Amino acid sequence: MNKEVRLHDKIFELFISHEEIMKVVKNLAAQIEAEIKDIPVFIITLKGAANFGMDFAKYFNKNAIFDYIRLKSYDGISASGKPEVILDVTENIEGKQVYVLEDIVDTGNTLETIIQILKAKNPASVKIVALFFKPEAYKKNYPLDYVGMSIPNKFIVGYGLDYDELGRNLNDVYQLKQ
Repeated sequence: MNKEVRLHDKIFELFISHEEIMKVVKNLAAQIEAEIKDIPVFIITLKGAANFGMDFAKYFNKNAIFDYIRLKSYDGISASGKPEVILDVTENIEGKQVYVLEDIVDTGNTLETIIQILKAKNPASVKIVALFFKPEAYKKNYPLDYVGMSIPNKFIVGYGLDYDELGRNLNDVYQLKQ
């Protein structure tokens, strides 16, 4: 575990250890598993939630369907406004319980787009599972059904989160050093 990492022109310092992240992921999986009745569809938001989604799947001990959606919403370290759909869900979710596995919810712009896309496909329900949540940055009114950790409004990388595509492979989460 490094105390600091350099990605492009920025330095990031250790913020959340991999062990802490795994406890949170395991807890989220257990919580949802205890409440689920039918076979759910988990939608993993790419690219950022790939690690979260795969680790969540390892801890979720009931039958489930996993699918993916990919939107692009960041340019460097700042949100670029309206997210662009790169890959849509391929699974038929009509009448099904859908859980969106989101790596991080900050402004809520990406989340809003995802919810609109999914609701147009007539699922029974859409629930949001956010590994990380920045309440200070959140500008929408959609409820987050499951939140792993609330964090300050700082730019983070690691465990799937990137800075211009670097840092996704880091096991720990790092925050931008001031």
